[in-house]
Amino acid sequence: MEYIKKKYDEKLKRILGHFVIEFKAANSGPHSTVQVNFRAPSEPAYSSDRVHLDFVRQRFITFYQRTASDLQLTSLHVTPHRAEDLQRKFPLLFFKSGSSKDTAVCGPFAHVQKLKEFISQNPKSSGNSPVKRDPARSQSYKSSAPSPKLSKPPGNEICPICMEPIPPEKKKALQCMHSFCKDCLQRAFDYKPVCPICGEVYGTLKGTQPDGGTMDIRTSSACLPGYERHGTLVIHYHIPSGIQKEEHPNPGQPFEGASRTAYLPDSSEGRKVLELLRKAFNQRLIFTIGRSSTSGRNNMVTWNDIHHKTSMHGGPTSYGYPDPDYLNRVQEELKAKGIK
Repeated sequence: MEYIKKKYDEKLKRILGHFVIEFKAANSGPHSTVQVNFRAPSEPAYSSDRVHLDFVRQRFITFYQRTASDLQLTSLHVTPHRAEDLQRKFPLLFFKSGSSKDTAVCGPFAHVQKLKEFISQNPKSSGNSPVKRDPARSQSYKSSAPSPKLSKPPGNEICPICMEPIPPEKKKALQCMHSFCKDCLQRAFDYKPVCPICGEVYGTLKGTQPDGGTMDIRTSSACLPGYERHGTLVIHYHIPSGIQKEEHPNPGQPFEGASRTAYLPDSSEGRKVLELLRKAFNQRLIFTIGRSSTSGRNNMVTWNDIHHKTSMHGGPTSYGYPDPDYLNRVQEELKAKGIK
């Protein structure tokens, strides 16, 4: 959470708008957790806007899960001076020195791997002695923002992964207009086929949903609030219990399955969302294994940040209808995973 607060401050402000988010440590230790609270400003115009507040909460959850899923935490045995040196060279990483010489490092997987490669290739400079820097390049890496604007030599762009000039013959430009070294991008895509800068999906993104699940659809003549002219599409998911694989948090340990029911309006847009959800299910993106947000139990099948309406009534705060923006929001969440 500290990484997200440090590196994505402006992004958080855009998500929250007029609303306020508060972070409070729930416990301490190696597996510490943070309690996140949302509240409306004191102005009367916002104090009763529960629907908007719930929308902000869902946007934050989607952003957090999408960002945190690509983060890796490691530690280095370096001096604070050396940590500052590395921070300048790897501005997308977050370095935090502890009481000893151990420094915690957090950041995107591809950048952490590049840091490890750099240290292994520079063993003499990985201890107390600082890395010798070119003054011109030091000016390029002063910013610690998520997407730093780097100065670059004439004719050469800087690769956002290795932070080195991209040789023209090794340049790979994506449709989102971000460019990388071919080898750096391939290593990043081997881990996750998304642009390391903006998150645009390339190819087919596969999730960690356990195998053997089913997704059954039936129709109902009952109407959802806000869709009185249409019937209802009833989706029933079932994921059986089993043993976790290498891609899961605790390989070899059992996990508890789940059965979930969700609802969509039986309209043209509702059926469009249904087909997108079916595609996401086949790509194992609907569920994952983790800690249940309701029971607090670990090794459970949980939703994987594609929000579903699990109630027909009650509005957004009860995960039900009416919610006029829901179909648009869930399509944006699916699009972020390459489902469109």
